[in-house]
Amino acid sequence: MSSDLTHRLPAGFSFSAIHSGIKARRRDLGLIVSDGPCAGAGCFTKSKAKAAPVRWCESLLPTAEARAVIVASGNANAMSGPEGAACNGRMAGAVARILDVPPAAVLTACTGVIGVPFPIERVEAGIDDLIGGLGEDPAPFADAILTTDTCQKMASAEIYVGGTRVRIFGVGKGSGMVHPNMATVLAFILTDADIAADALQEALREAVAQSFNAVSVDGDTSTNDTAIALANGFAENTLINSLDTDAGRAFQTALASVCKELARAVARDGEGARRLVTVALERATDDTSAASLARAVVASNLVKAALFGADPGYGRILAALGARAADAGHDFDPKRVSVALQGVQVFHKGAPASFDSDALRALLRQRDVDVRIDLGLGTARADAWGCDLSYDYVRINADYAAVLVDPDGPVRRDQRLDTKTPELKTEILVSALRYIERFAGTRAVIRFGTSTLSRRDLALSFAEDIHLLSAVGLKPILVQEGASEIVVSALARTGIRAVGLSGADGNLLAWPRAQDASETAAIDVDPDVIETLLQKGYVPVVVPALTEEAKLVVGATAPLDVDRVAAKIAQVCGARKLLLLGDAAGLLSEGMLLSELSAEELAERVRAGTIEEGMRTRARAAVSALEAGIDSVHFLDERLPHVIVAELFTDTGVGTMVR
Repeated sequence: MSSDLTHRLPAGFSFSAIHSGIKARRRDLGLIVSDGPCAGAGCFTKSKAKAAPVRWCESLLPTAEARAVIVASGNANAMSGPEGAACNGRMAGAVARILDVPPAAVLTACTGVIGVPFPIERVEAGIDDLIGGLGEDPAPFADAILTTDTCQKMASAEIYVGGTRVRIFGVGKGSGMVHPNMATVLAFILTDADIAADALQEALREAVAQSFNAVSVDGDTSTNDTAIALANGFAENTLINSLDTDAGRAFQTALASVCKELARAVARDGEGARRLVTVALERATDDTSAASLARAVVASNLVKAALFGADPGYGRILAALGARAADAGHDFDPKRVSVALQGVQVFHKGAPASFDSDALRALLRQRDVDVRIDLGLGTARADAWGCDLSYDYVRINADYAAVLVDPDGPVRRDQRLDTKTPELKTEILVSALRYIERFAGTRAVIRFGTSTLSRRDLALSFAEDIHLLSAVGLKPILVQEGASEIVVSALARTGIRAVGLSGADGNLLAWPRAQDASETAAIDVDPDVIETLLQKGYVPVVVPALTEEAKLVVGATAPLDVDRVAAKIAQVCGARKLLLLGDAAGLLSEGMLLSELSAEELAERVRAGTIEEGMRTRARAAVSALEAGIDSVHFLDERLPHVIVAELFTDTGVGTMVR
C-alpha cells in the first residue's frame, strides 16, 4: 500500500487477511472491522440463484448497527445445498462472538467456485488469527478477496461537509462473470461520514447504477454480486439525512467517483483482457436508453473480439446499437448516428467517414480504447466500460473449471486437465525449434520498465519468458527502469538465479565528473561484472538509476537515459539483440505502427522527426545500437504477457523489428 493512500483512509476501520485453507496457498479470508456501529447499505445480484451470503446481507441491510464484513475467497458458497446458509451463519457467528457483537452486525461475502461445499471448519479455525491480525493496512484484505484477478483494486476520495473532512475508501474484486445487472464484483465502500442508513442506501444504489452496472467483461452475471457501504460517523460531520442537500449531493458525487474507479479497474482486469474499452454515448433521448445502448456496445462479443484484433470495424458497434434499440424499444435513427474510435471519425450521420485504416489500427493497439457515439436525438448521455475478448479468456475459464473437490482440503486446480490438443502442442514446438537453434549461445539485452514492475501478472510472465530464454541457451542481460525487486523475486520463483546490479557495482557505469547523466553516449560501461555473472550462469539485472548521493560523487546532473544505457551494455557485451520494452504497441511513426524496417530507414525517420515524440529517445538509442553492430532491435509492448517469447519465437512477431 502506498503511503499516499494510508493517510486518505477513513477513520475507525481496520483490516486483516489470512490463508485459512480455502485456497491451496494464497490468502483467502479477509475481514473489515469498524471501531463503532455503522450505517450499512448494500446492492446485490438480481440472479435467482443467489449465494448464501447474498441472502444473509439482503435480509439485514440497510441497517444502523453493522460492525464488520468477513469475506471468503475461493469458494462462492453458492448452490451448495441446504448447508450453505448454515455455514454462512456460522462464519458470521464466529466473528461476532470474538468481537462481542450480535451476528446480525457481521456482514458476509464469498467469491470463487460455485456448487462446492463450503469448508466452514477451516474458516472457523482461522477466525482468531484473522481478528488478531487487524491493522491499518488494507492491502492484505485487497489481496485476499481476489480470484482470477491479476491486481488489487482500491480507490479513495475526500470531501468536506460543513467544513469537516470526510473520507471514502473502496476496495473490490472482479475479473470474470462481469455484466450489467449489478456486475460481478465484490465491492466494499468505507467512509467516516455521519450519514443515515436510508440516505446511504440511496447513494449506493445510484453509484452502482453509474459504475458497476455499466461494466461488461463477458456477458455473464454471477450468484454472488455484492456492493456494501459502511459509514461509521467518525468524521463527526453534521448528519446527512438526505441526498437533496449540498452535503448529500457532494457525498453522492464522491461515492460515485470511487465506485467508477473500481468499476474501471474491474473492466481493465477482465479475464484475458488486453485493453480497457470506454464507451461514451451522447445525445440519446433519455437516460435509460443512453445507459442501455452504451452497455450494449461494451457487452457485444463481436465488438470485443474486433477490438482485440485492433479492427476498426465500426459496423459491429452499429449492429449492437440497432439490436438493443429493437429489443428494448429505444429511439434510434441510423441516419443520425456518428461514431469515433480513438478520436478518429469512422461513421458520420449515417454514412462511412474517410480515415486512414492503418493509422487507426495502430491507435487501437493502445491499452485504452475510447469509443464515442453520437445518436443525434436528444441531450441524455451515459458511459460504459468493458474490455476486449482474447484467446486467453477461454483458457482461463477452461482451466478455472478444472477443479478437484477434496472434502478434507482446499479447492485445487487439476493441472492434469489440459485444454491444448496434442496437435497444437506439436505445431507450436516444431515452429519454435528453428528459433531456439538460431539463438542458442547468443546474448540479448532486454530493457523493461514500470508496467512490468507494477503488475504481478506481467512480472511473472516476464520472468517465465526469461526462464525460457535461459533454458534454450540464450543469455539474457536485463536493464530495468526503476528500483524494484519484483522482477528479481519473480525470476527466483521460476528457478532463475538473478543478481541485481546498480551502476556503481563493479564500476559498471562511469562517466567524466560534472557530466550530465542524460548524455549517455559519454558513459563508459565496464562489462567485467556482467561477464563474470554470465559465466557463472546468473542473469544480471542492471538498475542504472542513481541515488542523489551517487550523483554527487560522479557529478551527474540529470536522470539516466535507461534506453541508451541498455544500448551501450548491448554493445560492450556483444549482444546480438536489443529488446526495448515500453508502454506502446511498437514503434509509431506519423500515427502508424511500423512492423519492420531497416536501420537506415529508422535513422532517416529519426532525422526527419517523424517518430512520435514519446518514442524518439528510444529510437535514437536503437540507432546507436545498430550502428555499433547489434543485429536487430525490437520495440515491444511490455503490457502484453509473454511478449518476448511471442516476438522472438514466432514468424510474425508482435512489435517492431529493426534490422
